[in-house]
Amino acid sequence: MCHALNIQRSGFYAWVNQPKSCRAIEDERLLGLIKHSWLESGCVYGYRKVTSDLRDLGESCSKHRVARLMQQEGLKAQVGYSKRRGMYGGKPALVADNLLDRAFSPATPNQSWVTDITYIRTHEGWLYLAVVLDLYSRAVVGWSMSSRMESELVTQALLAAVWRRKPKSEVLIHSDQGSQFTGYEWQGFLAEHNLKPSMSRRGNCHDNAVAESFFQLLKRERVKKKIYRTREKARADIFDYIEMFYNSKRKHSHAGDMPPLAYEKLGNYN
Repeated sequence: MCHALNIQRSGFYAWVNQPKSCRAIEDERLLGLIKHSWLESGCVYGYRKVTSDLRDLGESCSKHRVARLMQQEGLKAQVGYSKRRGMYGGKPALVADNLLDRAFSPATPNQSWVTDITYIRTHEGWLYLAVVLDLYSRAVVGWSMSSRMESELVTQALLAAVWRRKPKSEVLIHSDQGSQFTGYEWQGFLAEHNLKPSMSRRGNCHDNAVAESFFQLLKRERVKKKIYRTREKARADIFDYIEMFYNSKRKHSHAGDMPPLAYEKLGNYN
């Protein structure tokens, strides 16, 4: 091919192996921030809102550059929470009905739990956080963190919730339709631990509004758009927020302006 085009073989391979330009390296860095903003929005933001997020972080890139990078990566504005096919395992395997139906105020603990995943930025890369909240008090009853977005991330969070709460009767566990929640591993775990699945309707992020609200609190009150130096630093800070502040000290309007665990100790459901 090289001879047919009258190109020296050595020159051709030098061109193929040339180092990336500063512009290309900067595009890769910006793309990481763009993906984070897009995912945090529930995959609904277009280039204008993503550009606004980047400017809040101190970036000075133009909206046209953001639009080009999003188009290049296939990131589009969408309605509701919908992951790109193929991103985390592709087409959903098993999707449950929305049994929770936004009934966010159960009468007792361990009646309805919600779960979801968010993304924490560190200089080592993403740290993924999965949480399980009890809708009765809004307490975080299980959580897990990992550098990889896999089904084990959510099953470990749910295992922690089951170990901590030891529910005596069936619990409704509500999630979105992400592939971590629709795979056979997740479904098998639910069946083994007397947990009944419920899932948000596709394209309707409000069906899991309580989990989204917790993540907003975490980001606003602790993460504050900073970038942690290491994943370990991020883990320690998030652990401190959940266990040392949110569950035990932070007053929650849903829990009568009491911390979630203190609210549960009142025993008003007995």
